Amino acid sequence: MKIWVDADACPGVVKNILFKAADRTRVELTLVANHPMKIPQRRYIKFLQVSSGFDEADNKILELLDKGDLVITADIPLASQVLEKEAYALNPRGHLYSNESIQEQLRIRELKESLRDSGIDTGGPAVMNQKNTSKFANHLNKWLSNI
Repeated sequence: MKIWVDADACPGVVKNILFKAADRTRVELTLVANHPMKIPQRRYIKFLQVSSGFDEADNKILELLDKGDLVITADIPLASQVLEKEAYALNPRGHLYSNESIQEQLRIRELKESLRDSGIDTGGPAVMNQKNTSKFANHLNKWLSNI
């Protein structure tokens, strides 16, 4: 089992949790991004830079993903595709995506996109906080304990 990170928008605090987890468990961790990124020089931590086209990082993750792997992403359409491949998807804020909830999340995303296209400000996500970080770490540790 491996952990894949949609790394362009992943918060630094989450990356640090992932780096420590990879060191502790020796699970392969691969960060995929459009731009260069510094990562710790560790045997189990890798970085894969893709071209800067639309969804390039997402497509690379989906190409390399295996059943049972974990993907860290805030991208709901990517999370949906990850679930279709029988893998796990975890939001950096600690929300574990599920087959039961993903369709509703996609509909909400589409509605907000439509409202924004109409000129309505839907606001952005709340500031990342300690509760989010703890929730993320707990879900990650639960996944790691099951492999």
